[in-house]
Amino acid sequence: MLTRAYQHSLNGSHLPSGRPLLEVDHISLFFGGVTALKDVAFTVTEGHVHAVIGPNGAGKSSLLNCISGLYHPQEGQIRLHTADAPHEDGTHGKVHTHALTSLPPHRIARLGVARSFQNIELFSHLTVLDNLMLGRHIHMRHSVLTSMLWFGPARRQEIAHRQLVEEVIDLLQLQAFRNKPVGSLAYGIQKRVELGRALCLQPALLLLDEPMAGMNAEEKEDMARYVLDVHELAGVSVVLIEHDMNVVMDISDRVSVLDFGKLIADGTPDEVKADPAVIEAYLGAEEEDDEVKEALRRQTRHVEEEHRG
Repeated sequence: MLTRAYQHSLNGSHLPSGRPLLEVDHISLFFGGVTALKDVAFTVTEGHVHAVIGPNGAGKSSLLNCISGLYHPQEGQIRLHTADAPHEDGTHGKVHTHALTSLPPHRIARLGVARSFQNIELFSHLTVLDNLMLGRHIHMRHSVLTSMLWFGPARRQEIAHRQLVEEVIDLLQLQAFRNKPVGSLAYGIQKRVELGRALCLQPALLLLDEPMAGMNAEEKEDMARYVLDVHELAGVSVVLIEHDMNVVMDISDRVSVLDFGKLIADGTPDEVKADPAVIEAYLGAEEEDDEVKEALRRQTRHVEEEHRG
């Protein structure tokens, strides 16, 4: 069993492992006459890495924007389940259900939903340390004036939050870059800083929108390891959008597949990669295409052989 020898827990969820954490309940999102999402439904389980995959334009980022409150779907509901801290006798705390559909982003963040973005959204003129400290702002309680004076309570508050940020720096191996402006860093390091800023929120649910996009093979391998560390060492539940299927199949517990805004498959990685609709969507061909038929036949034979074995 892997454990973290750190003082602070980076997992903001107190739900028992295996309980439903996030429920996407038949949501639909329209932009005028354009349908971005149509009747999408799936459940994210506490303690899982849940991947959302699909071709370009399938609606993956729109889905994350709905969960984080940037978009509000016209139909359906999104529910987040949280729990109070466990009691002294070890029993689990009371479970609460929150409807995210109409909440603004800052309210959703306070419930423990953190995210990274497909296009890096960092303050390039600030240092790595400053950007990571911004992930703590929802936990800070002193007024702007008190914080500006940085004396007494405000100073003690910042020192306390810095302790957790230092643990994130250690976990993501950012020590060498801590005092450098983010804009001067390589692309792969900036992606890691954005992951760290989201982690500094102590999320109950971490949304990662293509954290490995634009990286070379070595950078992808490093980022995949950090995502696994966040999940296995810190215990954070993750919803991951990623195009690299090798990464998705290796690190995910469950996979949901979108195509043209519709959910076409939802299951374990083995179930999804054997689904004919998924193969067809990724090949981008019509059902009567001979190449598609042959691919489906080969995949079916492979699954049957595995079951017999």
